[in-house]
Amino acid sequence: MSTIRVRFAPSPTGFLHVGGLRTALYNYLFARNHGGVFILRIEDTDRNRFVPGAVENLIRTLAWSGLQYDEGPVVGGPKGPYIQSERLTLYRECAERLVREGKAYYDFVDSEDDEEREKGDEGENVPPAVARRANLVDAGEVERRLRNGEPAAIRMKVPDGATITFADVIRGQLEFASDLVNDQVLLKSDGYPTYHLANVVDDHFMEVTHVIRGEEWLPSTPKHILLYEYFGWGKPVFAHLPLLLNPDRTKLSKRQGDVAVEDYQKKGYLPDALVNFIALLGWNPGDERELFTIEELIRAFNLERVGKSGAVFNLDKLNSVNKHYMRTKSDQELARVVRPVLEEGGITGFSDQYLEQVVRLTKERVTKLTDFKETADFFFADPERYDEEARKKSWKGESPKYVRAVLDSLRGLASLPAPAVEALVRQTAEQLGVSPGKLIHPLRLALTGRSTGPGLFELMEVLGKTTCERRLERALHVFV
Repeated sequence: MSTIRVRFAPSPTGFLHVGGLRTALYNYLFARNHGGVFILRIEDTDRNRFVPGAVENLIRTLAWSGLQYDEGPVVGGPKGPYIQSERLTLYRECAERLVREGKAYYDFVDSEDDEEREKGDEGENVPPAVARRANLVDAGEVERRLRNGEPAAIRMKVPDGATITFADVIRGQLEFASDLVNDQVLLKSDGYPTYHLANVVDDHFMEVTHVIRGEEWLPSTPKHILLYEYFGWGKPVFAHLPLLLNPDRTKLSKRQGDVAVEDYQKKGYLPDALVNFIALLGWNPGDERELFTIEELIRAFNLERVGKSGAVFNLDKLNSVNKHYMRTKSDQELARVVRPVLEEGGITGFSDQYLEQVVRLTKERVTKLTDFKETADFFFADPERYDEEARKKSWKGESPKYVRAVLDSLRGLASLPAPAVEALVRQTAEQLGVSPGKLIHPLRLALTGRSTGPGLFELMEVLGKTTCERRLERALHVFV
């Protein structure tokens, strides 16, 4: 059996869509499951939509997601180059071959404008075949006009009255009437190929065995089948993935929420959590499991369990998965990825050891990395304000007396280990003849500015003796 070779082939037109990440992930999992090769190919032939820096962003985002490609830009490989704009000579040779064999023809009439009108949005249904061949001219006229330098595109000749069939791993046997397929532009007059020609040529010469892509490309597949047949090349196995949907079951779009992988990265989602979540948007492992490491996904993944129906992008589910990963990471691991988030928010000047202690006390209370900036802010700066509702609830008439008593007792300790602090607070409460809660609530408010948070005694140990004494004195001064 030949080596499995799959590719992820994004266009550098902006940020990486989460649907694109899922396509990359399924290709990656399939390749790894079969001991195959995962290729990254940049399809940059649509120069009108090219965004500078998008290629670098795509590579950076894939690296953040943990999806390491085997062949592609930067890393190279035996089938390169892996950027389509560097393969223009090959596309022209292939298009001109089809013209010589009578399977394509030159079109001198507004060819690029026609192409833009025909293709619509990427992968959407195209209109039925149009009378392009009314523009056909004899060979001598073609040669004369080309010699005169007239711009011309090359179009594929689609047979009349034929049925185009192919098998799809996910959708079964499919049929398309050729009369509903237009004479597709293959090579534009500027020398750049359309997606259809470049896609087929590259998949052939890069020896791609399986084409795993979104269902929006399904209407384009009959054109690709014809090209494989025209060239006399073997066809890859096709698998068209279901759409990602908003909760209202419309196509996932920016209008209803974030769609770029970078949006979720900036919001503090962990890459392994996002990958785990996206893996289950369309693929069913065959049991009730919802949490997978990447190694477990590789072992379990197969195309046969990918469904046809659109998959709803449920943010609550993503949050739940991310919470799980936040809690299962070691304090050291989590501190390492939290640090740049805090520093970007202006929170600096703390040691790794201190941050690990903060993470240990607060990670059960956060959903995303960015939540630490608000949930744990009092670990890095004295509270500038005190929650008014917490103040009404926690600071009563006798509270200054209780806080002062604890403060005076703290001065006798060299440091604040949690067990010693707990014993001191309980002993002080007993001496005052009140329950420990009468002390704990105003102490928390004075130290953090709020009524909820980590255990008070562990909190005080991490803050340290100097900080606790300073904050308690300030609260006694403010709450007069």
